[in-house]
Amino acid sequence: MANSQFDQFLEEATTSSDRPDSALGRDCLYGLYTSWCFLHQAAPRPEGAFWAAMRKKRIRPGHNGLRMKGPAAADYILASYPGVV
Repeated sequence: MANSQFDQFLEEATTSSDRPDSALGRDCLYGLYTSWCFLHQAAPRPEGAFWAAMRKKRIRPGHNGLRMKGPAAADYILASYPGVV
């Protein structure tokens, strides 16, 4: 069975944190997803659809133990904090 866009996003742009207090918040996780979509030239799904898919995977904002990784993380950080460049 082919992985969904959300599965691919989670695999390529997130990783488990070794710190239990670490978590990506609501805006950060969806922003990371939109950066991942931009880099893959894919249309991002609406935020409601994104969170419905995350709930099915038992991923909740702020309580997920995830951190960002990869090119989507760099894109998200640079887009969120343009003064860094």
